[in-house]
Amino acid sequence: MRSYYIGYMKTLYVIRHAKSSWDDPSLADFDRPLNKRGKHDAPKMGKRLHHREVVPDLLLSSPAERAFTTCTILAEQIGYPQSKIKTNRNLYHADDAQILSTVQALDNKHNVVWIFGHNPGLTDFVNLIANAGIDNIPTCGVVACSLNISSWDEANAKKASVVFFDYPKKKKD
Repeated sequence: MRSYYIGYMKTLYVIRHAKSSWDDPSLADFDRPLNKRGKHDAPKMGKRLHHREVVPDLLLSSPAERAFTTCTILAEQIGYPQSKIKTNRNLYHADDAQILSTVQALDNKHNVVWIFGHNPGLTDFVNLIANAGIDNIPTCGVVACSLNISSWDEANAKKASVVFFDYPKKKKD
């Protein structure tokens, strides 16, 4: 049932948080919730991933409200227990080097990992590991990457290939 595993040893789904709200200027950036569009797009993307029969071993999220909420909504859509979601503070507004370091530190028992975070770091990271040429991962965008590695610590520049890139406003193929 692991679609898009395609003979590679590790698969990484890089997911940007859904659209967040700027309605309350007194809220710290870390605490901003999803807005109406974000609350609509996250289940939509979760359903698309469920339709692709994607089965993650680990969901790892920035602990920021908008990223963690996006993660929990997608988890619900695919039947992944919220109690198994992990957070990592290093993913909050991380640059590509910080994200790479976080990926390299993943436990090798996990072969399919979803990470939830923020731009511009996520876009820069995907372009680093997959030489993808993506200008911007939109809110709630998903980039699935296959890595021909046996251990996460082998993840590095140009070690991945993009399997698919999907986002809420993308028309069906």
